[in-house]
Amino acid sequence: MAKTIGNPLSWTARHLASTGHHIAATTAEMGGETNVRAPGVRALTDADLRAALRAGWQDVLASRTDAMVAILVYPAIGIALFAVGLHLALLHLLFPLAAGFALLGPVAAVGLYEISRRREAGQPADWRQALAVVQSPSFGAVVVLGLYLAGLFLAWMLTARLIHAMTLGDTIPASMVDFARQVFATADGWTMIVVGIAVGFVFALVALAISVVSFPLLIDRHVGVPMAVVTSVRVLRHSPRVVLTWGAIVAAALVVGSVPFFLGLVIVLPWLGHATWHLYRRAVV
Repeated sequence: MAKTIGNPLSWTARHLASTGHHIAATTAEMGGETNVRAPGVRALTDADLRAALRAGWQDVLASRTDAMVAILVYPAIGIALFAVGLHLALLHLLFPLAAGFALLGPVAAVGLYEISRRREAGQPADWRQALAVVQSPSFGAVVVLGLYLAGLFLAWMLTARLIHAMTLGDTIPASMVDFARQVFATADGWTMIVVGIAVGFVFALVALAISVVSFPLLIDRHVGVPMAVVTSVRVLRHSPRVVLTWGAIVAAALVVGSVPFFLGLVIVLPWLGHATWHLYRRAVV
């Protein structure tokens, strides 16, 4: 009789129990990378960006349904956070929440990296293999790095809250129109916008530096979080203009994909996730 696996949620639940020892092993290895050779990095060009985007789109076309299943939770969480942010008491954090949510994109795309890796190796690649990444020896490191990005997202939200309090105070707007007037029709509102964009750029740069290739590297090789982050930073140092261009492409695509209500991310995030894998393959020797 053919063996069945059930739906994606039940299948994932049956495999989550086997990931605990991977996380524990990663914790034990965090400082024990002295015998692991650091990966080499290559200088990237604009041609590499175009090639990565083309290859990523080919992966999307080859595995549309599987890619959507692999990242479906990301837009769902985005919609939930957006709904919470519509509450008047949290209205001032709605834009920082939507902008900062992109910091967690590399975590949501982990399954997509695995699909691209398997396709590149000529192996079966569907949502079952994508979710099987939770059994990878490096999955613990992926969780740890994901927690770092979650901490960065939390720090950004707290900073955005502080910027709002220092410019517009703690007054809760009476309506969306009243909040828009405070932001766009007052000097304090424009001060908040300028300071918020500048500080947000710093947070985005930090997230880009530590995650541009670190998650694909963890999926591809059994290395620890420190080496993955250091390698990612080295890629940025070797090709700053190209990596910053990549960051701008990702940011613009996520903005477009977030309208309306994050639903466009069902297409945009798979494309960016697959393209990130191919960019990693071009950047890391």
